[in-house]
Amino acid sequence: MFDKSSDPGVHFHAGLSDCKAVIGEAAELECKVSSEDCVGVWYKDGEEIKSSEGLTISKDGTFHRLKIHKVTEEFAGKYKFEADGRKTEAEITVEDPPRFNAEDLKAFKTPVTVKKGHKATFNLAFIGREPIKIQWYHEGEELSEDANIKIEHSEGSSRLLLLKLQRKDSGEIKFKLKNEFGTVEALSQLVVLDKPTPPMGPLEIVEASSSAVEFKWRPPKDSGGSKILNYILERQQVGRNTWKKLGPIGPEAKYRDTDVDHGRRYCYRLRVETEMGISELMETEDIQAGTKAYPGPPSAPKVVSAFKDCITLSWSPPADTGGTGILGYNLEKRKKGSNLWGPVNPPNEMIRGKQFAVKDVVEGMEYEFHVSAINNSGAGEFSSPSEFVFARDPKKPPGKVSDFKVTDSTYTTISLSWTKPKDIEGVADEAKGYFVEIRLAENTEWDRCNLNAITMTSYTVKGMKSMGMYWVRVIAINEGGHGDPQELDNYHISMPPPVRPRFTDAKIKSFMVVRAGNSARFNINFEASPWPDVIWLKDGVPVSKKVTISNAEGTSQILIPSAERSDTGVYTIIVKNVVGQETISIEIRVTDEPKPPGPVELDENVHGTVTISWTESPDEKRDDRLHYMVTKRDSSKRTWNTIADRIFNNRFTACNIMPGREYQFRVYAKNDMGSSKPSESPKWLIPAKKEKFTVKVPESKACNLLCPPKFIVPLKMHTAPEGYECYMTCAIKGDPTPHVTWLRDNVSLNTNTNYLISNTCGVCSLLILRVGSKDTGEYKVVAENSLGRAESATKLTVRE
Repeated sequence: MFDKSSDPGVHFHAGLSDCKAVIGEAAELECKVSSEDCVGVWYKDGEEIKSSEGLTISKDGTFHRLKIHKVTEEFAGKYKFEADGRKTEAEITVEDPPRFNAEDLKAFKTPVTVKKGHKATFNLAFIGREPIKIQWYHEGEELSEDANIKIEHSEGSSRLLLLKLQRKDSGEIKFKLKNEFGTVEALSQLVVLDKPTPPMGPLEIVEASSSAVEFKWRPPKDSGGSKILNYILERQQVGRNTWKKLGPIGPEAKYRDTDVDHGRRYCYRLRVETEMGISELMETEDIQAGTKAYPGPPSAPKVVSAFKDCITLSWSPPADTGGTGILGYNLEKRKKGSNLWGPVNPPNEMIRGKQFAVKDVVEGMEYEFHVSAINNSGAGEFSSPSEFVFARDPKKPPGKVSDFKVTDSTYTTISLSWTKPKDIEGVADEAKGYFVEIRLAENTEWDRCNLNAITMTSYTVKGMKSMGMYWVRVIAINEGGHGDPQELDNYHISMPPPVRPRFTDAKIKSFMVVRAGNSARFNINFEASPWPDVIWLKDGVPVSKKVTISNAEGTSQILIPSAERSDTGVYTIIVKNVVGQETISIEIRVTDEPKPPGPVELDENVHGTVTISWTESPDEKRDDRLHYMVTKRDSSKRTWNTIADRIFNNRFTACNIMPGREYQFRVYAKNDMGSSKPSESPKWLIPAKKEKFTVKVPESKACNLLCPPKFIVPLKMHTAPEGYECYMTCAIKGDPTPHVTWLRDNVSLNTNTNYLISNTCGVCSLLILRVGSKDTGEYKVVAENSLGRAESATKLTVRE
């Protein structure tokens, strides 16, 4: 570590690093400063130090070094180099792990070789800080003292003494030391010499003829650690009691005995000789000289060539020669359909080679052949017969197949078909079979798919690598050989035939409502080949990392855990491959039961009606499908009745309000998840006037109540979601009672049955039960009487 100031001057490019030093070895500290002219001072444990015996301080350009030639305990401590007010520090830790002298270790590694029953000593000196744990191992197993194992420790060395050693004690000797600073090991080998074990059987008879007996055996399992010098043989003629010494025969495990009598049986004893002594004996089974041993059958003859006047055959010699060499062969032929075999070569003229040209054939006839081997004992069994072969000139190989194509494919198979090649006399003969071959694009070798030729003109290759790129070809064959291969025009990718993406669900929901806090899950099933890319978008942009997309073969799932209102939107899946793409959208609405609307107020604009108005629900701004429902209860019934639903504004006019009855209204906010708690209005009462009935004859005065039409409450602007109701209202006065006409885009709606139109006490209303895009436009109410005309207009906007 070192300090570095921001002001100019000398600073360190590299500081000192902590150092672990081993006692008796050298150690060095080094740092690098920014200037070659810098002069620094070294400190140890806070005291200045300079070069002395055993310690050298040097400077090389910008490098400053402190070198300890031979580390001792006193050199441990904290060192500091200081220059121009800057300093760097490091600590030298002195360690003393166990270790060996190089020459002692080299001598220890030399294998120790002793004879059976003798002793072996392993001794090695070491240095290192006590306490040191000392362990000796033989073949990986730790040794402890017993009658034949002695372990002695002295200061700085340890000795292992092994007594009464046996051959099985040969192996690896390991010496291991360990202290607080580390571990060290030394390996050596112990070799215990002993007499060899006997030779091993079974005996293999190379020859057993009337003039010689030759046999082989296996070397001993254990040569005793020494080189085999000789095998010592003795022979006994079966039926006699004496053994004849044949003497040492050298180190080769093989012997040929030519001093034998025809028909007699012999037994042999074998011993192994090394510098450590002679092994126990191995006695062989009886071997008879000069017995008749016929050879086994050769291989079935193979047709080398066939012409109308000559058929050439070849074969392999028998595996069992009968103990003697093969002198020659007899060949026989048979016509197809006949049971009679006839000789090809005269009985006294054996075939010397392993190939023969048979010229005694009739053109157009079909033959088969078999062969027997001959040794000193005579002719052995005949071989299996050859394939049938015609005595005729060779056929021409077939031509190329045509119309070679792929009929079907999967990720691991490909189905092929082709048309038989044409016969062209003198150029290409009829095809008798076909081979299909494939080759991965990155390989150079073709692999044959069918081991035997097929006769059909179609084939399915199996076990292909999914999405592997393959070249495919088919080769026609006949008796004349292989025709030229026919390849597909292009390489084939192992996958099903291309299929444009298509959604397979019979009916996919286009709308989904999810309660806030719940998870939203949606599966889309599709088919496509090759495997397509699947992309999910929300409102036209990639979905957030919060959304989990799971794609499997033929299906894609979207999962929104703990859905929030911000997750509301249109989710679009795009399934795309090389053939094309398909998309589908699902609107997911995350919502909850709405909060109730605010205070409800009542107002009488027209006699006999009450206009109910309320403050919007807090959820109205973030839920475009939120609407309101109004219920009414009066003192005559005491039950709540719904008088209006699917209201998308904050006002409604109730009609038929009777004097003398007490009314109360409730307003509910509603959405796809349900309705809120109600907000209640104050009670409404129009008292009935009770007056004493008297008849007064009024003075006759001229009374004029006539007035032109006038809108008390005009039409308001409306925006409604597609598929929902739309309710328009206005209030009109006039005398005589005005005639009211509803128009859309200046076309009368009074006789249109798609609209419900009513006029009660001057309150005019129009209801559209199910709003569609066709209903967009300008709506107008025209009121007319004999005194004049009035209009009120609005616009309806339909949201998708």
